[in-house]
Amino acid sequence: MIRGIRPLLSGSTYTGVLFAFGGALASLPLLPFATAPALLWGSAPYAVRVVLTLAAWALLIGLAGLARTTRRVLIASARRLLRVSLPDPAAGRRSAADRLRTPVWLVLHVALGWAGALVGGMLLLLGLSLPGSLLGGTARLNLFDRSVDLAGSWWSWPVGVGCVLLAAVVCALVTGALRWSAPRLLGPSAAERLALAAERELLLAERNRLAQELHDSIGHTLTAATIQAAVAGEVLSADPAAARAAMRGIEESARAALEDLDYVLGVLREEEPGTAPVRTLADLPELLDRLRHAGAVVEPVLSGEVAQVRGTLSRAAYRILQEGLTNALRHGAGGPIEVGVVAAPDALELRVVNRVTTGPGAGPGVGAGAFPTSGHGLPGLAERVRLLNGEFEAGPDGPGHWRLAVRLPVRVSA
Repeated sequence: MIRGIRPLLSGSTYTGVLFAFGGALASLPLLPFATAPALLWGSAPYAVRVVLTLAAWALLIGLAGLARTTRRVLIASARRLLRVSLPDPAAGRRSAADRLRTPVWLVLHVALGWAGALVGGMLLLLGLSLPGSLLGGTARLNLFDRSVDLAGSWWSWPVGVGCVLLAAVVCALVTGALRWSAPRLLGPSAAERLALAAERELLLAERNRLAQELHDSIGHTLTAATIQAAVAGEVLSADPAAARAAMRGIEESARAALEDLDYVLGVLREEEPGTAPVRTLADLPELLDRLRHAGAVVEPVLSGEVAQVRGTLSRAAYRILQEGLTNALRHGAGGPIEVGVVAAPDALELRVVNRVTTGPGAGPGVGAGAFPTSGHGLPGLAERVRLLNGEFEAGPDGPGHWRLAVRLPVRVSA
C-alpha cells in the first residue's frame, strides 16, 4: 500500500499539478472575450450559450498556441515541472498538421487543469469538512437533488480520508495525462526529428572538422617547435646564425598556430569568429622552410600545374601534407623526407616518404616513441580523403621506409 501511495506524494506530482493549475489560471484573461458569442445571441437557451462560450474559449486558447514563443515556453515549463525530456524546437517551417499539435495540447492542458482543480478541490473540501461534523459542525452532501445529512455519522472520518486520497489520485492522474501527452503533442514530429538530426549532424561535422584542423595545426607546430628548440640549443655556440634561423622558425610556426587556435575557439564559443586562416598549396614552400629550420632534410618533387589547384582541394592537400610531414618528424629515423605533389588534369596526387626505425630514435628529438601521439592523425587523414572521394594509403614502403600516398579527384568547381 505504501508503494501505491508513494507516487502520489512524489515531487513530480506536485510540480505537475502546479503546471496544470497554472495553465488553467493563465486562460482566465481570455474568458471575457469568449463570452462575446453568448452575449450577441442572448435569446439562446442557457445550455447553448454555455457551449458557445466554452467553444469560443477553446478557440482562443488554441490560437494562442499557434505562436512559436508559446511552444517554446510550454516546452521549457514541461521540462522543468512535468520532468519530461523534450528537445528544443527545430528551426524551419512546419507543416499545418505540426502547427496544430501545440494548440491541441494547450487546450488539453487547460481542460485538465480546470478538471483537476474543480474535482480535486471539491474532494479535498469534502474530505476536510466531513471530520468536522464529529466535532460539533454540520456537513450536508447534495448530489442529484438529494441531500444527505452527515452530521454525527461514524463513517465521516474514513470517508473524509478517502476523499483526500481521491483528491491526490485526481492530481496524479492529471499529471500523468499531461506527462503522457506532452512528448506526443509538444515533442518533435517525424519531420522535426529529421530536421533535428540534420542539425546535429551538421554540428558534429563542423566540430569534427575543427578538431581535425586544430589537431593538424597545433600538432605540427608543437612537433616542429620542439625539434627547432633542440636544434637551436645544440648549435647556439657553434653556429649562431643557424640557431637564430631555428628560433625564427619557432616564431613563425607559433604565430600560424595562434591564428588557427583563435579561429577555432571563436567558433566553439559561438562568438563572431574572424576570417578562417586559409592554408593552401601556395603556402607549401613556407611549410617546408620551417621543417628545414628544424634540421629536417626535405626533398620536394612537384609536377604539373600545382599553382592552378585552388579552393577546397588545395586547402585539403595542404593539411594532408602537413599531417604527413608531422608524422615524419615524430616517427622518422632521420634522413631525407620526400614530398611529392603531382597535379594532373583529373587528379591530384600527394606523397610523403620517410625513413623509419623499429628501435629508439636515430637522432636527437626524432624517432619512434619520441613524441606522445593521440592516434587520431591517420584516421583523421583517411576521413578527410574519404569526404573528398579520394584514395588513401599509408604503410611500410620497402625496408626502413614509410609511405603516405593520397589521390584526390580534381573537380571543375573545386
